[in-house]
Amino acid sequence: MSLRSKLRAPSALPILVVLCLLVTVLAISGGEYQMSPWKVLRVLFGGGEGIENMVIWQWRMPRAMAALLFGAALALSGAVFQSLTRNPLGSPDIIGFSTGAYTGALVALTVLGGGFVATSIGALLGGLLTAVLVYALAWRNGTAGFRLILVGIGISSVLASFNHFMVLRAELDVAMAAAVWGAGSLNGLTWQSVIPTSILLVLVSIALLASSSRLQMLQLGDDLCRALGMRVARTKLFLVVLAVLLVAAVTSLAGPIAFVALVAPQIARRLAGANGLQLLPTALVGALLLASSDLLAQRLFAPIQLPVGVVTVVFGGVYLIYLLNRQTTRL
Repeated sequence: MSLRSKLRAPSALPILVVLCLLVTVLAISGGEYQMSPWKVLRVLFGGGEGIENMVIWQWRMPRAMAALLFGAALALSGAVFQSLTRNPLGSPDIIGFSTGAYTGALVALTVLGGGFVATSIGALLGGLLTAVLVYALAWRNGTAGFRLILVGIGISSVLASFNHFMVLRAELDVAMAAAVWGAGSLNGLTWQSVIPTSILLVLVSIALLASSSRLQMLQLGDDLCRALGMRVARTKLFLVVLAVLLVAAVTSLAGPIAFVALVAPQIARRLAGANGLQLLPTALVGALLLASSDLLAQRLFAPIQLPVGVVTVVFGGVYLIYLLNRQTTRL
């Protein structure tokens, strides 16, 4: 009870920050070239030698930074969709936006033979087009949360089947790369690919955090928001575009990483001890979840490194069973 009360206090934010830094240092210290956490800290503060600087700053830091930023981005996206649908199942991987982003990237990779830029653009377009399709099919004088989720699950199933079809028709080397990438992986990331995506994620996250007051107002209901002068449809569209951009940007580089967007907002709400939307704790929880999952993916079967999506699916599946069981017992 004492620990629970401390986590619900304002000190939850610095605790989450410290945990993120701790997991990052542990992730950087492992590998074929082993280093103690203290040596990693010394290198990070400018006290390393040539080989140590190369191993940490050029080989391992891009992956560690990507885990933090991508986890935060997925968590923020999940918070937006769960808030708009007013349902804990309303995350982009359940609704199908992550699958749509993967479809766009897969088409660019297998059909157009595109590189990093083409794949990124394909993922962004795929996520946005999927969002438009889901909202168009779910629109009935508004978008009810439960109807949006059901339509999204259906669209996600269709796109998943199409993705399997595309992989089976592709050439062997392209199909193998697409299958591994489709599991959600942070392996092999470099600064050249991480920096542009990170800049986009930071800019979109800032815009989303700046719009948090409007997102909070939407919790009061559409009718009251209209009475207060808000253009509800335009505001929702703007927030959905921001959330889809976050998912699509992550998917374009790391593939579809499941369940972080589903789990992180709920954990953050319980840690903060508040019923309302908590974007900053949600981002930190998402960063911690993905960084911890990537650490396990690196160490569980070392030297073999698992795709991080495999780890998040295991933990997310357990949480989804718990969530569905809890919703069933309430009925």
